Amino acid sequence: MKRVPGPTDHVVVVGAGLSGLACALHLLGAGRRVTVVERDAGPGGRAGRVRLGGYELDTGPTVLTMPHLADEAFAAVGDSLHRRVGLTALDPAYRACFADGSSLDVHTDGEAMEAEVRRFAGPAQAAGYRDLRQWLERLYRVQMRRFIDTNFDSPFQLLHPDLARLAALGGFGRLDGRIARFLSDERLRRVFSFQALYAGVAPARALAAYAVIAYMDTVAGVWFPKGGMHALPRAMADAAAEAGADLRWTAEARTLERSADRVRAVHLSSGERIPCDAVVLTCELPAAYGLLGRAPRRPARLRHSPSAVILHAGTDRTWPHLAHHTISFGAAWQRTFDELTRTGELMSDPSLLITRPTAHDPALAPPGRHLHYVLAPCPNTAVGPTAAAWRGLGPRYRDRLVGELERRGLDGFADSIQEELLVTPLDWARQGHAAGSPFSVSHTFAQTGPFRPRNLVRGLDNVVLGGCGTTPGVGVPTVLVSGKLAAARITGGTGTRPVRTAPTSTATDASSAPALAGADDPS
Repeated sequence: MKRVPGPTDHVVVVGAGLSGLACALHLLGAGRRVTVVERDAGPGGRAGRVRLGGYELDTGPTVLTMPHLADEAFAAVGDSLHRRVGLTALDPAYRACFADGSSLDVHTDGEAMEAEVRRFAGPAQAAGYRDLRQWLERLYRVQMRRFIDTNFDSPFQLLHPDLARLAALGGFGRLDGRIARFLSDERLRRVFSFQALYAGVAPARALAAYAVIAYMDTVAGVWFPKGGMHALPRAMADAAAEAGADLRWTAEARTLERSADRVRAVHLSSGERIPCDAVVLTCELPAAYGLLGRAPRRPARLRHSPSAVILHAGTDRTWPHLAHHTISFGAAWQRTFDELTRTGELMSDPSLLITRPTAHDPALAPPGRHLHYVLAPCPNTAVGPTAAAWRGLGPRYRDRLVGELERRGLDGFADSIQEELLVTPLDWARQGHAAGSPFSVSHTFAQTGPFRPRNLVRGLDNVVLGGCGTTPGVGVPTVLVSGKLAAARITGGTGTRPVRTAPTSTATDASSAPALAGADDPS
């Protein structure tokens, strides 16, 4: 594995999102002096926090999986995730509601889920689920060891027996076709393939290897941190500060001072100069390339994942059929993905994620009130309406979304709202997210594995990239891994750990992760 040559005693990490904080903790554990600079007033990045009329809103991910990856970062400085954050295992992990009126609770315990599938769709589908679960576990073990938690310097490193094992498992086929080998019930197939949207690819076009995301959600388990998802980056920042990190808030990196092939200092917008031996850029790819003064040469432009509209609603009531996480599927399926990724239309029959964090932490809302987070996928601004178009479109789509929620059983939702915040692609674009998408670069085949932007920068010996735009990819678990891999480029560690099957949610113990890790040359 290539590493940063020369002195690396003092490292500046740009960005205090989950990746930057994970990187900082791993660097601190390896004895480096670390300064973290963050343009916002506190940690979190995408996993931020907004206070609205007594409600505490998570601005980014709401699904926490694979918490042991976060614990690795804490352990690097002799700390523990469980000492810092109270976690509740969610059961069900999700409740799936379908257009025909049926519903399914997704349990991560194998026996409980098999019984639920039998009730929902009969014994043949229950047997299929049992085989699917075994396949997902094998898929995870092969991918995590070789293709996710590893720094790659060349595509030739993929030529390993695990590549043949992945091929033998059908990982290079299509996701929907592979899931259909186990489950004939179309509703069940959705439960185990919708996660491809996290990777920005329709199930009909996604590699079957992306089923590893379904493993993380439906087998390894889903957790809720007390205080909401923002409690995780806040705890990581506290641990880093106690381990000696210098955390600078409201400190935006403006330029990188170079000498020959090394960065010698980071200059802030305030005018301050911070000398350093190495730099890790975990900010958005456009911002990182702006600091570097150039973007990578690629045969084709980067394609970005679909975006999302999020309605944060503080209400005076809730609805008993909602679980902590409820997926409300529309009747349409393939057409939905065509609209999101090809035609650029708003979903004509949307599938929605409804999260109710006050189900497990009432303190996130005023007494007697409830908090609902409604996520509606939408095209990004390169495919669909422009960012500017969302100025007028946003309020109309909000009303359409509220009407759809009421048609799906949330009677009186509009009248129940006490406080609300609508987030559209316009807002994501203003935050610096390319194509108005918070889900970064999609995981098409040409942007996966060795073809994804790599975390080393050609021509600069001491700059490393981290975050969801680089290896291994998008999602809470993978950005935590990305921070560890970035640190390993500096410390010389392998960035890998023995593969362990993540514990299922039978005890209290981040969202989704794409498949292959790898590298491309930003040069």
